[in-house]
Amino acid sequence: MEPKQLKKLPKATAKRLPLYLRNLKVLDSNNVTRIKSREFAEITQVPSATIRRDFSYLGELGRSGYGYEVPFLIEVFSELLETDEKKRIALVGVGNLGKALLNNNFRRNENLKITCVFDNNPELIGTYYEGYYVHGMDELKEIVQTENITVAITTVPSHSSQEAVDLIVASGITAILNFAPDRVVVPANVSMRYIDLTTELLTLIFFDNEYHYRPSPFLTGI
Repeated sequence: MEPKQLKKLPKATAKRLPLYLRNLKVLDSNNVTRIKSREFAEITQVPSATIRRDFSYLGELGRSGYGYEVPFLIEVFSELLETDEKKRIALVGVGNLGKALLNNNFRRNENLKITCVFDNNPELIGTYYEGYYVHGMDELKEIVQTENITVAITTVPSHSSQEAVDLIVASGITAILNFAPDRVVVPANVSMRYIDLTTELLTLIFFDNEYHYRPSPFLTGI
């Protein structure tokens, strides 16, 4: 697939691609070979019309009335999302969440790996956690440039997030995943993604309530 096609994807669509791929792989592991958008909508909690529109940006992926071939969709989305290039990642913030990320360290994708760790806590700097040496933030730029790191994850709390992100950007990193929900200012050339665990959980609960308390069509006459 040509890179210019990927650039045409709306941001909202691009954000949903990992969700689609993850659920397609689950279907494949359960020997499901074909699925319709309505059925996939029930699994992903994404409206079927949105799924069809998202898929249409990538070409003719299915047939009306027939649905989509699961193995083919996995091939298409994997080509878009799964890089063969190894990415070395900097982790900024070695609190409880940072430690959890280190313990996992992307075991399901061997091309993604946290390789260096930073914090501004004097009690942590110079120590080791699970074999990772904790560097001070003053070492960030040098290590990032020496080890050719272009991706960072920050688990720094919101009140210190902008300061941490400024240092990350100054080091030359252009892709940042931020676990603090408050928005920060970054240059136009920096790609920024936020993960707000509280929002994600509330969204999950909302959809769960919708599913369990949705009026039955047999009772309402709809």
